[in-house]
Amino acid sequence: MQTPAYRLEPEDYDLVYEPAEDSFLLLDALEDELEAIRKLRPAVCVEIGPGSGIVISALATALRGSYCVAVDINPHACRVTQRTGRLNDCRLEVVNMDLLGGLADGCVDLMVFNPPYVPTAEENGGDLEEQIGVFGEGGHDLVKSWAGGFDGMVVTNRVLRDLDRVLSKDGVFYLLLLKENKPLNVISVLGENGFLGRIVKERKIRGEHLFVIKISRK
Repeated sequence: MQTPAYRLEPEDYDLVYEPAEDSFLLLDALEDELEAIRKLRPAVCVEIGPGSGIVISALATALRGSYCVAVDINPHACRVTQRTGRLNDCRLEVVNMDLLGGLADGCVDLMVFNPPYVPTAEENGGDLEEQIGVFGEGGHDLVKSWAGGFDGMVVTNRVLRDLDRVLSKDGVFYLLLLKENKPLNVISVLGENGFLGRIVKERKIRGEHLFVIKISRK
């Protein structure tokens, strides 16, 4: 799976998450899993929080028969994702919305998420908007792309709570986590709620230990 071309304008850098090692780890994991993904024949593929759009564009290129959708609360990320899709001549829809709320029940066959995973506060340290405010007004949208609140799981937990509703019977979810997010604990909790989770790829990079978890129904 080729890394898509992308272009960030100077004004984008303070507004949109630039592809980094975590982005490329997720791409590598999806490439490793591509044969299994194709066997699923996913009709609908969704990326939450596409940022620059390289992951959903790679999927749209590799899965030409699938309907690929990117959803992001950041309108600037939506604009850049659309641009990346055009640069790579791939069909994808981009929707400006908060996580999964606008998706129909059981509609997602393949979902991917590189969430805001960096712990940014102690327990009971205020809500996520307050925590993000500590970093200042400049680049507020950019901070949202990596600031994960207490234990780095505030946004991810919202998605996991909605997973049973949106994921199709044979659907799969690829989720990127940081070691501090306690991925084995996440897998254990998923198991208690009817899902199987396993680590399919991990990588240590510049002070971070990252994991990609594959999640499916039992």
